Amino acid sequence: MDEGERIQRPHVLFGFDGTADNDAALRWAVDETGRRGLDLVMCHCWHWPYASGHVDRDAEAIRKRAGENLLEQGVRRARELGAPGAVHGRLMRGPAAEALLDASGTAEMIVIGARERPDDRATALEVPARADRPVIVVPDGGGDRRELVVAGVDGTERSEAALGFAFEEAALRDWDLHVVYGCWEPGAVIDSELALFNDRELLEKTRAAELEEAVAPWRERHPAIGMRVSLLLERPCEALRDAVEDAGLLVLGDRGTGSDPLGATSTRMLGHARCPVAIVPGRWAAR
Repeated sequence: MDEGERIQRPHVLFGFDGTADNDAALRWAVDETGRRGLDLVMCHCWHWPYASGHVDRDAEAIRKRAGENLLEQGVRRARELGAPGAVHGRLMRGPAAEALLDASGTAEMIVIGARERPDDRATALEVPARADRPVIVVPDGGGDRRELVVAGVDGTERSEAALGFAFEEAALRDWDLHVVYGCWEPGAVIDSELALFNDRELLEKTRAAELEEAVAPWRERHPAIGMRVSLLLERPCEALRDAVEDAGLLVLGDRGTGSDPLGATSTRMLGHARCPVAIVPGRWAAR
Protein backbone atom coordinates (compact mmCIF):
# COMPACT_ATOMS: atom_id res chain seq x y z
CA MET A 1 0.00 0.00 0.00
CA ASP A 2 1.22 3.48 -0.84
CA GLU A 3 2.43 5.35 2.24
CA GLY A 4 0.21 8.32 1.50
CA GLU A 5 -2.99 6.37 0.90
CA ARG A 6 -5.91 7.05 3.21
CA ILE A 7 -8.48 4.49 4.31
CA GLN A 8 -11.93 6.06 4.15
CA ARG A 9 -14.04 3.31 5.72
CA PRO A 10 -14.46 3.42 9.54
CA HIS A 11 -11.62 1.43 11.06
CA VAL A 12 -9.39 0.67 14.00
CA LEU A 13 -5.80 1.78 13.43
CA PHE A 14 -3.26 -0.63 14.91
CA GLY A 15 0.44 0.08 15.41
CA PHE A 16 2.18 -3.14 14.33
CA ASP A 17 5.85 -3.73 15.16
CA GLY A 18 6.13 -7.39 14.19
CA THR A 19 7.24 -8.74 17.57
CA ALA A 20 5.66 -11.56 19.55
CA ASP A 21 5.00 -9.11 22.40
CA ASN A 22 2.82 -7.07 20.04
CA ASP A 23 0.39 -9.97 19.68
CA ALA A 24 -1.66 -9.06 22.78
CA ALA A 25 -2.33 -5.62 21.34
CA LEU A 26 -3.21 -7.13 17.96
CA ARG A 27 -5.73 -9.46 19.63
CA TRP A 28 -7.35 -6.47 21.30
CA ALA A 29 -7.50 -4.54 18.02
CA VAL A 30 -9.06 -7.51 16.20
CA ASP A 31 -11.60 -7.89 19.01
CA GLU A 32 -12.53 -4.20 18.78
CA THR A 33 -13.16 -4.46 15.03
CA GLY A 34 -15.50 -7.39 15.58
CA ARG A 35 -17.48 -5.72 18.35
CA ARG A 36 -17.77 -2.40 16.52
CA GLY A 37 -18.17 -3.67 12.96
CA LEU A 38 -15.06 -1.86 11.74
CA ASP A 39 -12.21 -2.64 9.36
CA LEU A 40 -8.66 -3.01 10.65
CA VAL A 41 -5.74 -0.96 9.36
CA MET A 42 -2.34 -2.28 10.44
CA CYS A 43 0.33 0.40 10.30
CA HIS A 44 3.97 -0.62 10.36
CA CYS A 45 6.59 2.11 10.68
CA TRP A 46 9.98 1.24 9.23
CA HIS A 47 13.00 3.03 10.65
CA TRP A 48 15.91 4.64 8.79
CA PRO A 49 18.82 4.31 11.25
CA TYR A 50 21.14 6.83 9.61
CA ALA A 51 21.33 10.61 9.69
CA SER A 52 18.65 12.40 7.68
CA GLY A 53 21.19 13.54 5.07
CA HIS A 54 22.58 10.06 4.46
CA VAL A 55 21.57 8.67 1.06
CA ASP A 56 21.78 4.97 0.25
CA ARG A 57 19.02 3.95 -2.13
CA ASP A 58 19.86 0.26 -2.03
CA ALA A 59 19.85 0.10 1.78
CA GLU A 60 16.66 2.11 1.93
CA ALA A 61 14.95 -0.23 -0.56
CA ILE A 62 16.04 -3.28 1.48
CA ARG A 63 14.70 -1.87 4.75
CA LYS A 64 11.46 -0.83 3.11
CA ARG A 65 11.00 -4.26 1.55
CA ALA A 66 11.67 -5.89 4.93
CA GLY A 67 8.90 -3.69 6.37
CA GLU A 68 6.53 -4.75 3.60
CA ASN A 69 7.24 -8.44 4.28
CA LEU A 70 6.68 -7.95 8.02
CA LEU A 71 3.43 -6.12 7.39
CA GLU A 72 2.20 -8.90 5.12
CA GLN A 73 2.85 -11.37 7.95
CA GLY A 74 0.92 -9.13 10.32
CA VAL A 75 -2.08 -8.97 8.02
CA ARG A 76 -2.09 -12.77 7.81
CA ARG A 77 -1.87 -12.99 11.61
CA ALA A 78 -4.85 -10.65 12.02
CA ARG A 79 -6.89 -12.87 9.73
CA GLU A 80 -5.79 -15.94 11.68
CA LEU A 81 -7.10 -14.25 14.83
CA GLY A 82 -10.49 -13.91 13.17
CA ALA A 83 -10.65 -10.30 12.02
CA PRO A 84 -14.21 -10.22 10.63
CA GLY A 85 -13.87 -7.20 8.34
CA ALA A 86 -11.31 -6.08 5.81
CA VAL A 87 -7.68 -5.97 6.96
CA HIS A 88 -5.45 -3.37 5.32
CA GLY A 89 -1.72 -2.93 5.62
CA ARG A 90 -0.17 0.52 5.67
CA LEU A 91 3.59 0.98 5.52
CA MET A 92 4.97 4.28 6.75
CA ARG A 93 8.36 5.69 7.56
CA GLY A 94 9.00 6.38 11.26
CA PRO A 95 9.32 7.66 13.89
CA ALA A 96 6.38 5.58 15.02
CA ALA A 97 4.42 8.19 16.99
CA GLU A 98 4.46 10.74 14.18
CA ALA A 99 3.54 8.14 11.57
CA LEU A 100 0.63 6.77 13.61
CA LEU A 101 -0.76 10.22 14.31
CA ASP A 102 -0.49 11.11 10.63
CA ALA A 103 -2.26 7.88 9.65
CA SER A 104 -5.07 8.30 12.19
CA GLY A 105 -7.08 10.97 10.36
CA THR A 106 -9.99 8.69 9.47
CA ALA A 107 -9.62 6.12 12.27
CA GLU A 108 -12.23 5.73 15.00
CA MET A 109 -9.60 4.67 17.50
CA ILE A 110 -5.92 3.73 17.75
CA VAL A 111 -4.58 0.58 19.41
CA ILE A 112 -0.89 0.28 20.29
CA GLY A 113 1.24 -2.03 22.38
CA ALA A 114 3.40 -1.01 25.34
CA ARG A 115 6.61 -2.72 26.40
CA GLU A 116 9.59 -1.76 28.53
CA ARG A 117 11.84 -0.45 25.75
CA PRO A 118 12.35 3.33 25.90
CA ASP A 119 11.01 3.83 22.35
CA ASP A 120 7.86 1.87 23.18
CA ARG A 121 7.26 3.81 26.39
CA ALA A 122 7.71 7.10 24.54
CA THR A 123 5.23 6.10 21.83
CA ALA A 124 2.71 4.89 24.44
CA LEU A 125 2.78 8.37 26.01
CA GLU A 126 3.09 10.58 22.95
CA VAL A 127 0.33 9.08 20.83
CA PRO A 128 -2.48 9.38 23.43
CA ALA A 129 -1.22 12.81 24.46
CA ARG A 130 -1.60 14.16 20.92
CA ALA A 131 -4.36 12.07 19.32
CA ASP A 132 -7.83 13.49 18.82
CA ARG A 133 -9.54 10.09 19.19
CA PRO A 134 -9.40 7.28 21.80
CA VAL A 135 -6.08 5.46 22.10
CA ILE A 136 -5.92 2.03 23.76
CA VAL A 137 -2.49 1.06 25.06
CA VAL A 138 -2.21 -2.70 25.57
CA PRO A 139 0.67 -4.11 27.66
CA ASP A 140 2.18 -7.45 26.68
CA GLY A 141 0.95 -10.29 28.87
CA GLY A 142 -1.06 -9.11 31.84
CA GLY A 143 -2.49 -12.45 32.97
CA ASP A 144 -6.15 -13.24 33.62
CA ARG A 145 -8.36 -10.23 34.20
CA ARG A 146 -11.92 -9.76 35.36
CA GLU A 147 -14.60 -8.78 32.90
CA LEU A 148 -14.59 -5.29 34.33
CA VAL A 149 -14.15 -1.78 32.95
CA VAL A 150 -12.82 0.81 35.40
CA ALA A 151 -13.39 4.48 34.54
CA GLY A 152 -11.47 7.22 36.30
CA VAL A 153 -13.44 10.48 36.38
CA ASP A 154 -12.87 13.88 37.95
CA GLY A 155 -16.26 15.60 37.89
CA THR A 156 -15.35 17.96 35.04
CA GLU A 157 -16.80 18.12 31.55
CA ARG A 158 -13.52 16.76 30.16
CA SER A 159 -14.11 13.42 31.83
CA GLU A 160 -17.54 13.01 30.21
CA ALA A 161 -15.94 11.65 27.03
CA ALA A 162 -14.02 9.02 29.02
CA LEU A 163 -17.19 8.08 30.89
CA GLY A 164 -19.09 7.68 27.63
CA PHE A 165 -16.35 5.50 26.15
CA ALA A 166 -16.28 3.35 29.31
CA PHE A 167 -20.04 2.75 29.14
CA GLU A 168 -19.71 1.97 25.43
CA GLU A 169 -16.97 -0.61 26.02
CA ALA A 170 -18.85 -2.19 28.92
CA ALA A 171 -21.98 -2.49 26.79
CA LEU A 172 -20.10 -3.93 23.80
CA ARG A 173 -18.35 -6.51 25.96
CA ASP A 174 -21.18 -7.21 28.41
CA TRP A 175 -18.78 -6.35 31.25
CA ASP A 176 -19.44 -4.67 34.58
CA LEU A 177 -18.39 -1.05 35.10
CA HIS A 178 -16.72 0.56 38.11
CA VAL A 179 -16.62 4.37 38.08
CA VAL A 180 -13.94 5.77 40.39
CA TYR A 181 -13.57 9.40 41.49
CA GLY A 182 -10.52 10.16 43.61
CA CYS A 183 -11.41 13.70 44.60
CA TRP A 184 -8.54 14.77 46.86
CA GLU A 185 -6.87 17.23 44.46
CA PRO A 186 -6.42 20.59 46.19
CA GLY A 187 -3.80 21.59 43.64
CA ALA A 188 -6.16 21.10 40.69
CA VAL A 189 -9.18 23.20 41.72
CA ILE A 190 -10.08 26.84 41.27
CA ASP A 191 -9.44 29.18 44.20
CA SER A 192 -13.09 29.33 45.22
CA GLU A 193 -13.10 25.56 45.90
CA LEU A 194 -10.00 25.41 48.09
CA ALA A 195 -12.11 25.87 51.23
CA LEU A 196 -13.72 22.46 50.55
CA PHE A 197 -10.53 20.75 51.62
CA ASN A 198 -10.93 22.17 55.12
CA ASP A 199 -14.27 20.39 55.49
CA ARG A 200 -14.11 16.75 54.44
CA GLU A 201 -17.84 16.22 54.91
CA LEU A 202 -18.71 19.15 52.65
CA LEU A 203 -16.11 18.03 50.10
CA GLU A 204 -17.59 14.55 49.99
CA LYS A 205 -21.15 15.87 49.66
CA THR A 206 -20.20 18.31 46.89
CA ARG A 207 -18.21 15.78 44.88
CA ALA A 208 -20.86 13.06 45.31
CA ALA A 209 -23.43 15.38 43.74
CA GLU A 210 -21.06 16.11 40.83
CA LEU A 211 -20.42 12.42 40.30
CA GLU A 212 -24.11 11.51 40.31
CA GLU A 213 -24.85 14.28 37.83
CA ALA A 214 -22.15 12.94 35.50
CA VAL A 215 -23.15 9.28 35.75
CA ALA A 216 -26.95 9.58 35.70
CA PRO A 217 -27.45 10.17 31.93
CA TRP A 218 -25.23 7.23 31.02
CA ARG A 219 -26.89 4.96 33.56
CA GLU A 220 -30.25 5.74 31.96
CA ARG A 221 -28.91 4.93 28.48
CA HIS A 222 -27.35 1.64 29.61
CA PRO A 223 -29.60 0.24 32.36
CA ALA A 224 -28.44 -3.35 31.78
CA ILE A 225 -24.82 -2.64 32.74
CA GLY A 226 -23.82 -3.82 36.20
CA MET A 227 -22.31 -0.69 37.67
CA ARG A 228 -20.95 0.63 40.93
CA VAL A 229 -19.60 4.05 41.77
CA SER A 230 -16.82 4.88 44.24
CA LEU A 231 -16.12 8.35 45.58
CA LEU A 232 -12.84 8.32 47.50
CA LEU A 233 -11.19 11.12 49.45
CA GLU A 234 -7.85 10.12 47.96
CA ARG A 235 -5.65 11.36 45.16
CA PRO A 236 -6.75 9.98 41.78
CA CYS A 237 -3.77 7.66 41.32
CA GLU A 238 -4.19 6.21 44.79
CA ALA A 239 -7.90 5.66 44.21
CA LEU A 240 -7.30 3.93 40.87
CA ARG A 241 -4.39 1.68 41.83
CA ASP A 242 -6.51 -0.74 43.86
CA ALA A 243 -9.50 -0.49 41.51
CA VAL A 244 -7.55 -1.67 38.44
CA GLU A 245 -5.80 -4.56 40.15
CA ASP A 246 -8.00 -7.13 38.37
CA ALA A 247 -9.68 -4.92 35.74
CA GLY A 248 -9.89 -5.85 32.07
CA LEU A 249 -9.75 -2.23 30.90
CA LEU A 250 -9.02 1.14 32.47
CA VAL A 251 -10.53 4.25 30.82
CA LEU A 252 -9.16 7.73 31.54
CA GLY A 253 -9.46 11.18 30.06
CA ASP A 254 -6.70 13.53 28.98
CA ARG A 255 -6.46 16.35 31.48
CA GLY A 256 -3.05 17.79 30.86
CA THR A 257 -1.90 21.28 30.11
CA GLY A 258 1.34 22.88 29.00
CA SER A 259 4.36 20.62 29.35
CA ASP A 260 2.25 17.60 30.40
CA PRO A 261 -0.52 17.34 27.77
CA LEU A 262 -1.62 13.89 28.92
CA GLY A 263 -2.03 14.75 32.61
CA ALA A 264 -0.26 13.34 35.65
CA THR A 265 -2.87 10.69 36.49
CA SER A 266 -3.06 9.24 32.98
CA THR A 267 0.73 9.27 32.64
CA ARG A 268 1.23 7.43 35.92
CA MET A 269 -1.51 4.89 35.31
CA LEU A 270 -0.08 4.04 31.89
CA GLY A 271 3.06 3.01 33.73
CA HIS A 272 1.28 1.22 36.58
CA ALA A 273 -1.74 -0.58 35.12
CA ARG A 274 -1.22 -4.12 33.90
CA CYS A 275 -4.44 -4.09 31.89
CA PRO A 276 -5.15 -2.17 28.67
CA VAL A 277 -5.58 1.58 29.24
CA ALA A 278 -7.82 3.73 27.04
CA ILE A 279 -7.06 7.45 26.93
CA VAL A 280 -10.04 9.41 25.63
CA PRO A 281 -9.61 13.06 24.61
CA GLY A 282 -12.13 15.44 26.10
CA ARG A 283 -13.36 16.56 22.67
CA TRP A 284 -14.30 13.01 21.61
CA ALA A 285 -17.99 12.06 21.71
CA ALA A 286 -19.33 8.55 22.27
CA ARG A 287 -21.30 7.17 19.34
